[in-house]
Amino acid sequence: MAIAETIKNLAENEEHREGKITESLEHQSAKIPSVVYLNLAFASIAASIAVAATSKKAEWANFVGLWAPSFMLIGIYNKIVKQASSK
Repeated sequence: MAIAETIKNLAENEEHREGKITESLEHQSAKIPSVVYLNLAFASIAASIAVAATSKKAEWANFVGLWAPSFMLIGIYNKIVKQASSK
């Protein structure tokens, strides 16, 4: 809960200002449903399994499989932005 409280305090702090680019990115990313990022993560896992099963190059399967944590992290960021902007 300490992280959530820190984020809440930052959001309520009037002295803390984001740059125009950050505000624009957050505004645009808030339009994307969080489930999209979850589905992208699962799709990358499935694609990694498919590549591993059909190809002899394990590097490609690993490369595609490593996308899942990135999609999940972007989804978490998206969720935090939505919650912070709705308050």
